[in-house]
Amino acid sequence: MQNFRLRVFHTVATHLSFSKAADLLFISQPAVTKNIKELESEWDIRLFDRMKGRIFLTEAGKTAMEYATMILQMHDKLEFALSSLKNKFTGKLRLGASTTIGQYILPELLAKFNAIHPDVDISLVNANSQQIESAILSKQIDLGLVEGNINNPQLKYIPFLDDEIVAVASTSQPVSRHDEVTIETLKQIPVVLREDGSGSLEVISKKLLEKHISLNELRVVMHLGSTESIKSYIQHANCIGLVSIHSVHKELISGNVKVIDITDLDIERAFHFVHLHGPLDGLGQLFMEFAQRSITNGYPL
Repeated sequence: MQNFRLRVFHTVATHLSFSKAADLLFISQPAVTKNIKELESEWDIRLFDRMKGRIFLTEAGKTAMEYATMILQMHDKLEFALSSLKNKFTGKLRLGASTTIGQYILPELLAKFNAIHPDVDISLVNANSQQIESAILSKQIDLGLVEGNINNPQLKYIPFLDDEIVAVASTSQPVSRHDEVTIETLKQIPVVLREDGSGSLEVISKKLLEKHISLNELRVVMHLGSTESIKSYIQHANCIGLVSIHSVHKELISGNVKVIDITDLDIERAFHFVHLHGPLDGLGQLFMEFAQRSITNGYPL
């Protein structure tokens, strides 16, 4: 019971939100409030201050957060160590994945992992690569998967899966008459891209700069916040989208979209696992090795 109260406190302190903690812990908001009050009563000290509808950690709360983090980490390590002795793993694994990986790569892997390790409680945050890296630095997640360039010295990156960003168009639109285009022709075609902060946009920008071309030279009609939005948009507009090849597997099979080759531009990249420097916790290491082994064996894409 005490351990659960600590986890409630830690979740509230991490997000500075009782309602968010309730959602993440699958309990009611009154239950969250009750657990925090019981801790404050037991320790005879206030852990949170409330001001203008927001909550803040008191000095005591900051101290409690520091120790609660260490205690919960040790508890998780204990669970993993005992589980490994039984070859039955339990505990909580907090994953984060950039949008493309979270939508098109991870679901199949997570289903397979869950079938083997049903007692591991996995949570997954989907966001762009920049936001995933920030979540790792703030210790909101344990292990991330990101696309884009490797550029944060505070984090460790491990290669996971090769990817290619391709130009795609709806086969119902006139632009699909092109089988291939040069960069110069590409500049004349309306194009839809991902939003600032996404790994996809970062890689596209870098590859264009290597050809001495800036994004501003493209006819960008819109930046959208997800690959699904881009795929939907190009069905209704005479333009192309630049997306991961992994994201259009089904559409290519059905014939709804086609890839238009850019003859003098290859936008290749790698997806990476990312975590804080130092050894990765047991469940994170377990999942990472499982995913790498699955990809090596040709599963999924």
